[in-house]
Amino acid sequence: MKILVTDIKEKWQQDFLKNALPDHELIMSEESLNDLDLSKFADVEGLSVFITSRVNGEEFAALPNLKFITTRSTGFDHIDRQIAKERGVVVCNVPAYGENTVAEHAFALLLALSRKLHESFNRIKEGHFDYHGLRGWDIKGKTVGIIGGGHIGIHFAKMAKGFNMNVLVFDIYPKKELADLVGFKYVSLDELFAASDVISLHVPLNEHTKYMINKDSIAKMKDGVYIINTARGALIKTDDLIKALKDGKVAGAGLDVLEGENLLSEELDLLGNEDSKEHLETLLANHILMDMDNVVITPHNAFNSVEAVERILTTTIDNINAFVAGSPQNVVDA
Repeated sequence: MKILVTDIKEKWQQDFLKNALPDHELIMSEESLNDLDLSKFADVEGLSVFITSRVNGEEFAALPNLKFITTRSTGFDHIDRQIAKERGVVVCNVPAYGENTVAEHAFALLLALSRKLHESFNRIKEGHFDYHGLRGWDIKGKTVGIIGGGHIGIHFAKMAKGFNMNVLVFDIYPKKELADLVGFKYVSLDELFAASDVISLHVPLNEHTKYMINKDSIAKMKDGVYIINTARGALIKTDDLIKALKDGKVAGAGLDVLEGENLLSEELDLLGNEDSKEHLETLLANHILMDMDNVVITPHNAFNSVEAVERILTTTIDNINAFVAGSPQNVVDA
């Protein structure tokens, strides 16, 4: 197959794929799919993208010979699966590359918030070796509510138990034997909101989960709750979170993802664009979050460990070989 591989900036990753797929013609691009002149790739049959590339109607139209997409991520909301289904394009993902990797990052955000690490770093950089105003709080004995009991959520639950936290989990497919083994309790979403000192999000973004954290759900939470999000930015209504952070309802947030985070690298392109008002409002909200002392933000980096990236590449290779062999694996439905 002739395969266009986008969003791949590191040479070792390019070489990793080329060495493992010598029978295919791989076209490597450091840029996202949306920054390329796709008229040059009309004969491409396969596509390997990351979350920074959007594959929607325009992209499908420009790639008429496309048969197969493998995203180097677990999430696939950046691909229009309905159009893919209509055109007979098989879409695959990497379902379990980093359950421990992302969970570890989520817990790092929690630890940073609980001990004010980001504020401590900033104070030292300013030349002040003084702990006053930096008092944290103990994780031990606190209740953490995990929304989404999949691979990542369960790894987070195991770590929380190791820190002697009380663990609640909301999941639409509860597994009692898993709860007994790890030592957590399944509860309803409203029960989780009411009882949790910390809430960590580990669900995909879809029509059911978009903006699930909003002014109404926040109102159901304990005063002074902390929110962690390493899943997708649009799980949280940004304006509602900012208001809750300002009035103290939410004491702090640890965010590896932001609503409309792609806009942060495109903000200059938005100036003078008549259709960009909504985007500019989202961009402004993100900058407000970045300036808040009780918010820790990382640049969608939770997946990014040496081991996890190698697992992503290996599964991508397996996805390509399985498709060519006529037995696609890790297929996502429309």
